[in-house]
Amino acid sequence: MSAHTLFQIISRRYEYGAMIITSNKSYVEWGEIFGDEILATAILDRLIYHSTTFNIKGESYRLKEKKKAGIQPASIRGN
Repeated sequence: MSAHTLFQIISRRYEYGAMIITSNKSYVEWGEIFGDEILATAILDRLIYHSTTFNIKGESYRLKEKKKAGIQPASIRGN
């Protein structure tokens, strides 16, 4: 899905009902992810308006379970 398509979906939806969006990236990284700072700002503007956000920090639950089971993840991107 392109950033422009995501923007269109969010623009049509944001005043009409609830949305739940999850991401493992901070807001400041969205411009780089989408390759367009202005479009990322517009998307975030619509998502954050009248919203409640939660920032959860900690180890990945899935990785924690793998470690507990003795399974080593192949690699983790970005680390």
